[in-house]
Amino acid sequence: MLKLGATHQLRVSKVVDFGFYLDAQELGDVLLPKKYAPKDLAIGDLLYVFLYLDSEDRPIATTKTPKAKVGEFAYLKCIARTHVGAFLDWGLEKDLLVPFAEQHRPMEVDQSYLVYLYLDKNDDRIVASSKINKFLDDEKPHDFTPQQQVDLIIANSTDLGFKAIINHSHWGVLYKNDVFQKLSFGQSKKGFIKRIREDGKIDLSLQGGKETRDKYAKIILNHLEKQQGFSPVHDKSSPEIIANTFGMSKGAFKKAIGGLYKQRLISIQKDGIHLVK
Repeated sequence: MLKLGATHQLRVSKVVDFGFYLDAQELGDVLLPKKYAPKDLAIGDLLYVFLYLDSEDRPIATTKTPKAKVGEFAYLKCIARTHVGAFLDWGLEKDLLVPFAEQHRPMEVDQSYLVYLYLDKNDDRIVASSKINKFLDDEKPHDFTPQQQVDLIIANSTDLGFKAIINHSHWGVLYKNDVFQKLSFGQSKKGFIKRIREDGKIDLSLQGGKETRDKYAKIILNHLEKQQGFSPVHDKSSPEIIANTFGMSKGAFKKAIGGLYKQRLISIQKDGIHLVK
């Protein structure tokens, strides 16, 4: 079943002066305005489009990509306030409504907010809510596994570190001693599942996977080359020294130098690490 607020592949069923009609099955023929259509589009062609409602609440298609779809969280800017609520810029011609009842606090123009997009059950309108907690259910089953790469949205900071939304579905925590970069509210990041605790809570990391290990190995090699092939930092050094020198956790540093040692690119000695010439 085709749904509004999502991207679908549809077939062109009719050509008119102002655009193309696409066969959207139970939604009927949906207009794709001419300005959003490829130049060589013809009847019978298949095209990926995003479906939503126009200003007259009729289903309409676009080839533009919105900043978020139904079922997703996004950090969006408020561009207007009216008698029905606030409107956010989500990258489409028709702005996104946040009803007053769905505002965690009154929204102000030119401020950005973390919101969740959903379909209003009464009229199928795509709307948003900044009351994000009610859309995250940590009791809901998941199939996350340690070291799995995931999409994160930084939601807020705590005494422990940062709370982040994982794949638009669950909460997770990035601990302060695992973060070696500036993070901001609403920021989207790639991350990794660090561990799933016995109580079901999910610990996260920004470090993990071969791509990250390769990046850290390169940082260490570049540092050694700038320091004439030697750094007085090794696997017994404190986490603070490692973080200040290389911008990574001690665990990530040990994995990186272990890989470099196996490749015989460095030697690890009591006084530090040496570049093998």
